[in-house]
Amino acid sequence: MTASSPLLALRAALLTHLAGDAALVALMGGRLRLYDEPPRGVAPVYALFGPSEVSDDSVDGARRHRHAFAVTVFAKPGSARSALEAAERIAGSLDAADLSPSGHTLVLLRLKSLTSLRDERTGEARATLSFEAVTEVAA
Repeated sequence: MTASSPLLALRAALLTHLAGDAALVALMGGRLRLYDEPPRGVAPVYALFGPSEVSDDSVDGARRHRHAFAVTVFAKPGSARSALEAAERIAGSLDAADLSPSGHTLVLLRLKSLTSLRDERTGEARATLSFEAVTEVAA
């Protein structure tokens, strides 16, 4: 995908918006720690962009894209609550957020689900937010 891709534009807008959420930044240790790939040597709490899918959702001549994407928050060892608090903060911050993806207009952004689990092998707790979004190519 090019730099003007709807997915990359939406991710950049999410990062910009969430970086301005002081309460979330505090929960993550003083800066927004939302990554594309698992960071090396970084202790939780941090989050990763998870699976995403973008599909054509064009209507009436408007070039639109429907997004399904996940954000997974990794907990501090021994504290599932740390992942849940950060995940809830992300969900709250993005609820009705006025995002401006470059070259696109955000039509819809909503949380579809929040799940919490513990890895049976490592004992690591995490919370995954699943979102749905619709963007339209700016005229």
